[in-house]
Amino acid sequence: MGKRAARRSGSLGVGIVTPASRAANNGNWQTAWRWSRLLGEYYKVGIVDSWRGEPFDVLIALHARRSAPSIAAWHAAARGPLVVVLTGTDLYRDIDGDPMAQASLTRADRLVVLQELGPERLPAALRGRAVVCFQSCAARRPVAKTTRHLRAVMVGHLRDEKSPETYFDAARLLRDRDDILLDHIGAPLDPALGATAEALMRRCPRYRWLGALDHGRTRRCIQQAHVLVHASRLEGGAHVLAEAVRSGTPVIASRVDGNVGMLGRDYAGYYAWNDAGALAALLARARDEPAMLAGLIRQGAQRAPLFEPQRERATLRSLLDGLPDAASSIARSRP
Repeated sequence: MGKRAARRSGSLGVGIVTPASRAANNGNWQTAWRWSRLLGEYYKVGIVDSWRGEPFDVLIALHARRSAPSIAAWHAAARGPLVVVLTGTDLYRDIDGDPMAQASLTRADRLVVLQELGPERLPAALRGRAVVCFQSCAARRPVAKTTRHLRAVMVGHLRDEKSPETYFDAARLLRDRDDILLDHIGAPLDPALGATAEALMRRCPRYRWLGALDHGRTRRCIQQAHVLVHASRLEGGAHVLAEAVRSGTPVIASRVDGNVGMLGRDYAGYYAWNDAGALAALLARARDEPAMLAGLIRQGAQRAPLFEPQRERATLRSLLDGLPDAASSIARSRP
């Protein structure tokens, strides 16, 4: 049976390598788990933390740098087509100077980016291999929100890339506004940032750090908030933005490519990255000018179809069914 016939029959073995564990519950793990669910009806899918010789027909590796050993081993074994999924740290840091990440790019038959500006960061010679695959989630019905106050929520583990200190500083600037509440969800991956969050709760009672929550509780918090804040300095295409948009919750976000590629260039809810004053001002406007939030909700609704599960599934199936056969894949990737 030929490779394309195997794909049609559902016998194709697809391995997904993710350096993240289920316990970590981060974006890489969520992507791997969701893709296994979306593709499981059509292919034989397995999730591994590294490739150790499993008899897959195709390998999908999340993270060019952290999965580089698996990518190199698969390439050396000449097993078949290779798909590399680029994260924010890949696109906006590692491929500029990390030899392992750069080697992963050249070995891949397809390079998956998670938002529409991602291909612009790739070397010109490799952009033809890029596939934009927006991450998806189930829709949630918008819920009625109180008019007594504005509740913002930021979702993201406490680490430098997520810029939690911008949110901290905005909370300090807004501490005299008893009608603006700021919730914060995420594990203290940087203990110093966790200590700062704990101290901030004592000084700014309307700031509340909730720590790490499971996915279901996190989605409910997003659904119930008036606005989601996304302060990152670099992003590959944050799933939490899709979750907010698909819950009818507007977003205030740093103007970085990963966010603009999700929400659109003309979205009205951006502020300059690391500008806590601008973030605080937008939150104050969101409370004081109801028309502002209504406008962001309308803009989000226009982007919502990008994040539908059937669209993500169709993109992935088209990607897999369009891969080269093993022999041509190996020949092209050899130096």
